[in-house]
Amino acid sequence: MTRRSERADEDLLAVAEAALPGQRWHEAHLLRGSSHDELQLLGTAVVRVARRPSASPALPRQAELLRRLARLGLPFEVPEPLSEVVTVQGRTAVALSWMYGHFTARRFVRSGRGGLFGADMKQLSVLLGTLREVDCGPLADVLGVPHEGVGGDGWAELMLGEVVPRLPRARRREARRRIAKARDLSVPEPSLVHGALDVSNLLWDGSGRLVGVLDWDAAQLFDPALDAAWLLSQEWSPGLVDVDWELVRRTRIWALTLGLEPIARGILDQESEGTLASRVRDSVEWLERTTGWWSREALRAEPFRATGRR
Repeated sequence: MTRRSERADEDLLAVAEAALPGQRWHEAHLLRGSSHDELQLLGTAVVRVARRPSASPALPRQAELLRRLARLGLPFEVPEPLSEVVTVQGRTAVALSWMYGHFTARRFVRSGRGGLFGADMKQLSVLLGTLREVDCGPLADVLGVPHEGVGGDGWAELMLGEVVPRLPRARRREARRRIAKARDLSVPEPSLVHGALDVSNLLWDGSGRLVGVLDWDAAQLFDPALDAAWLLSQEWSPGLVDVDWELVRRTRIWALTLGLEPIARGILDQESEGTLASRVRDSVEWLERTTGWWSREALRAEPFRATGRR
């Protein structure tokens, strides 16, 4: 999620003080996202404030999910609620623990495209394996509805009915093909899926060890190939570790839909037409980059040829 940093106004400072009193909130930096604002007080806490009315009802559920995840003894940290969910001046918020770490694995080379090229691929594979092994029974009532909060065929309906019509006519056929391919996938073993394993949600320590995972808003019981697709889109290579090649096949198919998700999220978040138009332009550029040989190869059943493995 793209965010911009600025100073918080008095209303947001009042919300932060209500959520976690007695802190130096006037020193906090404000990061504005599409559905939430975050007041970040270095080394102390983050107060997450629902920015849109549609985001407020989900905040208590999301906070409870983080609370339960923190009790699971995962091999990485997650933000933990430091307060109850509060509502001040019509704004709903919760205070979360501060997470230490870097957004890139500094001991590794970062690609010019901002991906994970050169990072410890095995750690990312372990991350996927850890999520697949989580017992979702204790989380069932606080997980989001698969997929992207609209559920089952609802995802395809949103994509085909509202996202695709916003694209230029020349790109609609390709977008429909990718969406239909993902819609028709079966999910043999649903498991805990983070739903947005972007580089901005992964924290590393100084030695290149994955130490934290942020932003669990899209967590759901779904196809683990969706999480693998996020990592694949950022240059993680499943050919470097032992994986199930059926999972790889589904991963490729989901990866070819991710560049359309920002439009869907903007529609769900009721963003302005100007913001949505910008998202459409970015998605069109992404479609152009990923149409062609990579798209055709990605929809095949056999393993990645680039890895030299069969």
